[in-house]
Amino acid sequence: MVRPGILLVDKPGGITSHDVVSRARRALGTRKIGHAGTLDPMATGLLVLGVEGATRLLTYIVGADKTYEATILLGVATDSDDADGVETARADATEVTDEAIASGIADLTGEIEQVPSTVSAIKVAGRRAYDLARAGEQVELKARRVTVSRFEVRETRRGEGVIELDVVVDCTSGTYIRALARDLGRALGVGGHLTALRRTRIGSFDVAAAAPVDDIAEERLVNPATAASVVVGAIAVGADEARDLRHGKRIDGGGRLTGSVAAAIDPDGQLVGIVEKRGAQLKSVMNMPEEAAR
Repeated sequence: MVRPGILLVDKPGGITSHDVVSRARRALGTRKIGHAGTLDPMATGLLVLGVEGATRLLTYIVGADKTYEATILLGVATDSDDADGVETARADATEVTDEAIASGIADLTGEIEQVPSTVSAIKVAGRRAYDLARAGEQVELKARRVTVSRFEVRETRRGEGVIELDVVVDCTSGTYIRALARDLGRALGVGGHLTALRRTRIGSFDVAAAAPVDDIAEERLVNPATAASVVVGAIAVGADEARDLRHGKRIDGGGRLTGSVAAAIDPDGQLVGIVEKRGAQLKSVMNMPEEAAR
């Protein structure tokens, strides 16, 4: 049986995130694999997968901040807000100045209210928004509050009636980069959509450490203790404390936590679980099966 762990994969364009999960299941010989957020088929970059017992850690990864590199095309709008959609409008972007672009980006930086793209995986009355849109049904999604901490233009290329922007975005989980492209184009009065997207970071995990999709192997797995320590930080617990935590008991030492939660690591370097402070004590809020902890 494959050992548990976290698997970082660099997804290529043209396949779905579920295709990557399927390949990982075949390569590792297990069906117990989950993910910490998908990417659209056209997008590339970092997918974080949990294998066997380490799927329990995905809860603590899925909400992490993310970094994307993207290309926005100003002057053309599509029905999906990306290059996979059908063109819905075109306008001459020749007169759009760099100053206007910078102003539009500034308005989309910080804490903003963002309406997700219609072609998204958000559920509406139990159905995915993209399924409703493809069926020709009207989809109205509510705005959600997200934070874009960095929206930076790396390069600007001006063509005939269009402008291409290479950008990098740091944002909270749930931010749609397609929607940023759409809203920037709208604010500039010329429309816009995403033509390329690459996710380079999820929390403390970087795509530079990810395996190519054709090179998924057990030796690529990050062990649960290491992964949990990267995600939430770690504290050391003694053998007796580890036993008590595994049995659902609280232990003394709430002052050992500097954040809200931490990974409890036993003397053998195994992940006991994720603990949180309860007054002067610590309580496990996620236990790792002992056989899955290594």
